[in-house]
Formats: sequence, structure tokens, C-alpha cells
Amino acid sequence: MAEQQVQPVEDHSNTRSGLEDIDTDTERRGRLPFILSKAELKLLGIAGVGFFLDAYDLFVINQVSVMLQFRLYGGKSLPSGLEGIMKAGANIGCVVGQILFGYLADNFGRKAVYGKELMVIIIATILCIAAPTGKLSPDNVLVWITCFRVLLGIGIGGDYPLSASVMADRAKIWKRGSLLAFVFTNQGYGSLVGSIVTMIVLACYKDTIEGHGHVSKVDGAWRIVVGLSLIPAFGTLYQRLVLPEAERYNKAQQMSQLDSNDELALKKGHTAGGDSDNGDSIEKATPVVPVSKKEHFREFCAYMSEWRHLKILIGTAACWFLVDIAFYGINLNQSVVLQQIHFDGKNLSPWHKLFKIATGNLIITALGFVPGYWVSTVLVEYIGRKPIQLGGFLAEAFFLAILAGKFHTLSTASFIAIFTLLQFFFNFGANLTTFLYPAEVFPTKFRSTAHGISAASGKCGAIISSLAFNVLSKKAGTPVVLWIFFGVSILGAFFTLLLPEVKGRDPDEIYRLELEEARRARSGQ
Repeated sequence: MAEQQVQPVEDHSNTRSGLEDIDTDTERRGRLPFILSKAELKLLGIAGVGFFLDAYDLFVINQVSVMLQFRLYGGKSLPSGLEGIMKAGANIGCVVGQILFGYLADNFGRKAVYGKELMVIIIATILCIAAPTGKLSPDNVLVWITCFRVLLGIGIGGDYPLSASVMADRAKIWKRGSLLAFVFTNQGYGSLVGSIVTMIVLACYKDTIEGHGHVSKVDGAWRIVVGLSLIPAFGTLYQRLVLPEAERYNKAQQMSQLDSNDELALKKGHTAGGDSDNGDSIEKATPVVPVSKKEHFREFCAYMSEWRHLKILIGTAACWFLVDIAFYGINLNQSVVLQQIHFDGKNLSPWHKLFKIATGNLIITALGFVPGYWVSTVLVEYIGRKPIQLGGFLAEAFFLAILAGKFHTLSTASFIAIFTLLQFFFNFGANLTTFLYPAEVFPTKFRSTAHGISAASGKCGAIISSLAFNVLSKKAGTPVVLWIFFGVSILGAFFTLLLPEVKGRDPDEIYRLELEEARRARSGQ
């Protein structure tokens, strides 16, 4: 019964205001799922900022680390250990933020928590760009930046389950996948804008660095590049803080309260509504006593104690873990790719090297990265999540195998073409759908917690990959690492088989039917 797809029954009796429910029309009536209303656009602007900042930070840190080489170490490489931890710092913080904020959002409500994670992002960013490079030793400056990048990651991590839940709580089922995909697409914009901003800032510093030889002035450039991310953060903070609670979340809490009272009555030997065989008894249960906040963790554990639910959580977490190993392993270590397309800035002056790397990052982002997101957004409600994720993993494996097998013999044009297709199927594939799945497959009551656990699993894969990539590349060679990514992608396709298709699936209705089934089983004993 839990696996069937049930169309939702919505209440149209009340006129709504604000963003409690962004679309009261449950019928599709020939409308395209990727065409947004004004309310949906507004909510997208509010919810998408966190993913924009996540990708912005992910991609500018590669360029900022090069700037720090010239400011702190006279152009020499950063200490490998410190550089790896600094790059992985945000992902480490993400794991904490995803689990913490995911649990809090289910326990206390989205409204009580939403916006707090953005405050953490703002504070951490300010402290990062306040690094006293003139007072601390170079190594200690990197430690300073790393510490506050961990704090930054906690805020960014918190945004994953929160924004996913905020959007899924309000979206109609027939366009839920497209709306969530629009939120995640901000990652593509973040990486694109990060590269463009870096190029503009470097162009402004060209005369100072190149003409007058003041390479140390790059200290101001990296602070501007990082600090500009505060603009969208401040721009949406107020809107997050005042966003009303979604009606779907409130209804889920009410259903939970009624179920708890019914269970209490059953334990006393009678039903709360009278006739235990009446399927409407849940509607008659009185009085309604609010569930203690301590009950949420117990209820979540009870829900996941059933294999039919636990296997789905294992599937969402494992798939996200596996795709992030390959995705972040490549995108956090783009020097290999830049060398292949001759945009690593080797043997150039400091300014030209920085600008060349920024240009290379822009090319990488434009090659398949953003297009993959857009194709997913348009087609996700037509193809479904499972085919996109399964096909994405298999396509990634195919192109990784080509890169691994022909790494030293591919021409520049061939390398760019294959890498473009790889990036395309990352994003028209598992990198997107692993974000969608936990937001759509779990009921509202447990959605944020389950999404946080799944996302944290993904970031663990990103951390492992970012720290191990350079070491393995130097010891075994880049082709060996790419073969590992190939195997990881095949394994991801296998774990995808654990997941149901969620297109048109109403997890709250399925959860309600499961509760009624359990109630009837108890009353019949």
C-alpha cells in the first residue's frame, strides 16, 4: 500500500494570502510545469540563494587559493595539507548544518528556523574576509580562513533541507519536481557568476598588479570576490525571516497530534473516536493535545524502523554520497582539467595566470554545467526522477571510462567534448535528482530530517574526494582516480534501484494510509 501513487485531496475553501501555499490549483489542465507564477518566482528567489552561495563559494575558493599564493607565499604553492583542509572546510561544516538544521526544521517548524542559517552564512563570510593577513603568519591566515569556512559551511548546509522543504511544502505535486529543480539550478548560476565576478575584479586590478608590480594588492581582490556574496544574502534575509509556515506542514502536524491521541486511547482499551472500524475516526479524535517536541525524534526512529522506509533513506543517502565523490572530486580539483584545455596559466605573469584560470573556470561552467540543469528542469516532470538518475549515473560512467582510458592521448578538442558531456550528465542526472528525491519521497513530517541526512551523506563523499583526489593522483595517476569514479557511478546506478519513482507521488497521503492501516491492525488485536 505504501508504494502506490495517490493523488492529493486539497482544500479550496479558504482564500490564502502570502506564501503559505503558492498555488491553490491542483489541476494541471495543460499547463507546463516549468512555467512559474509570480508567487513561485518570489519563493524561488528566496529559496534559491543558499544554493547560489554554495556554488559561488565552491568555485571561487579555487581561484581565491591561487590569489592567496601570491599574497602569502610569493607565488609558491600553498601547503598541501592546509590547502586541502581549507577547500574542504565548507563541506565539513555542511555535514553539521544539514543534519542540525534538518532536524530543527521538522521539530520546531520551518518558520522558526528559516533565515537563521543565512545569518550564519553572513557572519562567517564577514569573518573570512576580515582575515588579518598583515598580522598573522601565512599558515595562521589559512587556519583563520579555514575555521570560518567551516562556520560558513554550517550555514550553507542548513539551507539544503530548509529550502528543499520550504519549496516542497508549498508545491503542487504535478510541478513539484520542476520547482525543486529551479531551486537547485541556482548552483549553476552561482558557479557562473563566481567566475565572471572574479574576472571583473581582476580586470579592475590589472593596472595595479601588472602595471605597477604590486602583486600583494591581490589581497584586496580576493576579499572583494568573497565579500560580494553578501549582497544576495542580505537581499533575501528579511524575506526568509518573515516567510509564513506552509499549510501542508501545519496539516502534517495536526495529523500527527490526532494520531498520538488515538494511540493513547487505544492503549487504554478504547478508541478516541468511538468505532475503531470507522476510517474517519482519526478526524473525530478529541481532545487534541500538542505533541511534545521530544516526540519527534522517537517518531522519526519509529518511521525508519520499517524496512520499506529505511531502504529508501539508504538509497537517497548512498546515491548522494556516490555522486558527490565524482562530482566534487572533479570540480574541486579543476587544475587537471585546466591543464588539458591549456587554461592553467602556466609560465605566465601573476595577473595573467589569475585571469587565465578564471577564464578556464568560466568555460568549464558553461560547458554542459548550466545546460544540464536547464534540461533537467524542463524534462523532470515528463521523464521522471528515477530514469534521469539511473541514466545519469550510467552516462557518467561511460564518459569517465573514456577519459580514464584515453587520458594521455585525447586531443584538446576531444577532451573538451567529452568533459562537456560528462558535466551535462552530472546535472541532467544524479547531481540534481539526489536533491529532489528526499524532498519528494518522504512525508512532510520527516522531510527535512531525512533530506538533511541524505545531503550530509553527499557532503561526506565530497570531503573524502576533495582530500583524497590530489594524493591518489600523485601516487597512482589521474587515470586511476577517474577509474575509481567510474566504479562509483556504476554503484550509484545500483543503489538507484532501491528508490521508487516519485513523479505524481503524494508522500503525506501514503503516510496517512500507513497510519490508518497500523491503527486497524492494533484495534483488531
